[in-house]
Amino acid sequence: MPHFDYIHINIIYHITHPWLCGWLKQITSWRNTMLAPLDLNNVKQKFSSQLHPWQRSFQFWVRVADIYTGYKVFQVRVSLEKDVGKQEAMWERQHQLAADKIYNLCTHLGGFFLKIAQIIGKPDLAPAAWVKRLVTLCDQAPATPFHSVKRVLENELGQDIDEVFERFDLVPLGSASIAQVHRARLRGGKEDVVVKVQHPGVQDVMMTDIHNLQAFALYMQKTDIKFDLYSVTKEMEKQIGYEFDFLREADAMQRIRKFLCKNNKRSPVLVPRVIRDMVTRRILVMEYIDGVPIMNLGDEIAKRGINPRGKVATAAKQKILKSLTLAYGQMILKSGFFHADPHPGNILICKGSEVALLDYGQVKDLPEKLRFGYANLVLAIADGDSARASESFRELGIDTSSKCDIQQEMLQLAQRLFDTKLPPGVLMLQPFSEDSLLKKISVEAFPEELFSVLRTVQLLRGLSVGLGINYSCAEQWRPFAKEALSQVGRTKGGSGTSTLA
Repeated sequence: MPHFDYIHINIIYHITHPWLCGWLKQITSWRNTMLAPLDLNNVKQKFSSQLHPWQRSFQFWVRVADIYTGYKVFQVRVSLEKDVGKQEAMWERQHQLAADKIYNLCTHLGGFFLKIAQIIGKPDLAPAAWVKRLVTLCDQAPATPFHSVKRVLENELGQDIDEVFERFDLVPLGSASIAQVHRARLRGGKEDVVVKVQHPGVQDVMMTDIHNLQAFALYMQKTDIKFDLYSVTKEMEKQIGYEFDFLREADAMQRIRKFLCKNNKRSPVLVPRVIRDMVTRRILVMEYIDGVPIMNLGDEIAKRGINPRGKVATAAKQKILKSLTLAYGQMILKSGFFHADPHPGNILICKGSEVALLDYGQVKDLPEKLRFGYANLVLAIADGDSARASESFRELGIDTSSKCDIQQEMLQLAQRLFDTKLPPGVLMLQPFSEDSLLKKISVEAFPEELFSVLRTVQLLRGLSVGLGINYSCAEQWRPFAKEALSQVGRTKGGSGTSTLA
């Protein structure tokens, strides 16, 4: 009889649990309505809704298995080729083939997989072929038809849409995995607003996706990637669950807006103002901010006839990164409450290179212990202090195993995970490549609560690589880290300042 260990049991559980729960609910429902007149259309609709997660999961596993086995077979083929130049060409073709398949998976299934595309489609993390395909998926979820949007709005507001809005654009400004946004104007209002409306029925779909991804993460950390991916996906599940409550998002937006204004003469980023009496769990109305998505910045610069590598463009890019870095350093290290989703689709560039930060569905309230532990790690990275990096990993609960010079390797791993700066001569970091530190150091346990910080830093690095500016966020955050530690009497080491370069 085959042996099933803990990992395999968990994989089976996460694949079957959401479906079994659904079928048990359906059986109970059918049992309770056996004596009622049979409504064939209703039965068909209920059966279809319960079958959908199985169909979706089947599509996911078929496509993922194809991509995964394709790489495994390719690794054998490329190992037989001794010419380095030919190897690189072979890898490029394989990445292009996989990129098309990943793109098709994300566009076909949508939902949660659009968020996955945002995470992995970064120039410092994924092969160039992947990035080129996946970067186009920001705000590209299928839009909900207007008649459904109208129904959600009227149900939530308790009024006819024409009674509330003087104008409401039928075509959305953008559509993401959970909601879409429309430009509108309230009756009696003088300025435009943005109306965020949740896609009907999206929550059950995304939970199915997350459970499938968790099963795949368990398999990958068992076989290929020596990193605690499962804890990462558990934190993602928790954070995405919060995104379905727009009342919570409105509170977060107001809290961050107030914090940044209080701690600066002028807030480093623009945060939309909430129209407070126009918020429910499924709709959110806020001020409209005019700007250019950061992913279109290059096109905007070219349109204005500005040299993209000239002094004017470089100065604008430095100002953008400085604003984002200042805002995030203050949010993470001074407050612990921060916007945890700075992917390109959530960043607008406004007049004068001002930065607007949108979408506060994913925010994180970092526990004090982790905030101080992370502040200690920031100083270790900024100062190149390997002993302090190892100490910080232990304090944060990051458990590792290494066959190398443990302290020096810990510092390098900390720099790769929690700093934006690339090593000299390196154009991108691929954490799961054959020569990656994660092949030498196995991250056996990673605190779920810290994933949002990790993801934020990785997204900031992706932005800096995309803008062509290599800088260290750890050096920029040194003053905030020192201030945080001074609050608890920990003032050891760390001094100086740094500028973007």
